[in-house]
Amino acid sequence: MKRALVLSALALTAVLSLSACDWLKPKNAEGGAGGAPAGGPPPLPPYQMRAQVNDADRLNPTSDGGALFSNHCGACHLAAGMGTNLLTARQVAAGNKQPVGLLADRKDLTADYVKAVVRNGKGAMPRQTRVDITDAELDKVAAYLGKGK
Repeated sequence: MKRALVLSALALTAVLSLSACDWLKPKNAEGGAGGAPAGGPPPLPPYQMRAQVNDADRLNPTSDGGALFSNHCGACHLAAGMGTNLLTARQVAAGNKQPVGLLADRKDLTADYVKAVVRNGKGAMPRQTRVDITDAELDKVAAYLGKGK
């Protein structure tokens, strides 16, 4: 008798669990189960929205420094990126009243400083080789961030 009661309880639990799965499935625009939600997927976070660079010859890039910066450095140094967050935290710890973590917004960077940090690394940032970013690309990125200084 106990065995039958336990088996009945297990069967009822299994049936309820399986039927609940259908209730929890997302509905698509037509009201059916599965598929993308109505209105499409959510937008990408800012640090994933990098510029496309279609330079066939990386030794003679035709893209501007801003696009190259976004493409090569954006994963860490655009809004919500790890590099931006770490730079902001470092500036707050140093007592800056208005920290500027976004490199593109900084006014104190020089092209030579940008090149040195990119090639040698600093803090959590690893050094970038000439395979990661060529000298010609780095010159354009450094001029963009250094604002021609």
